[in-house]
Amino acid sequence: MDSLDLLGTAASAMDAQRAALDVCARNVAAAEAAGRSGHFERLVPQFDLHTDDDGTMVEFTGAHPERRSSVDIVTEMIAVMNASRAYEADASLFDVGKTLAQRTIDMGRLQ
Repeated sequence: MDSLDLLGTAASAMDAQRAALDVCARNVAAAEAAGRSGHFERLVPQFDLHTDDDGTMVEFTGAHPERRSSVDIVTEMIAVMNASRAYEADASLFDVGKTLAQRTIDMGRLQ
């Protein structure tokens, strides 16, 4: 695997987790704004896989309402924690790829 592919994959995954966090934040904000008397359907992030010349990529296609009737704050916080941890893992992967690319450049300078 090319180190630049690794960086692109990690960056794409970080974008996906950022989009998932954004949907969770919108759910919590809308649920709080609706209050007890209002009704708001929980949005769920949707992602599609597509293949182009560079390989398979994940693309955020928007947030669609879930079939349940309301937003549960605990469920949203769990989703936020999961997305946050996945983002941290993706950021670590990006750092590994960056270090790998830098060491490859350094090896080229020594020769």
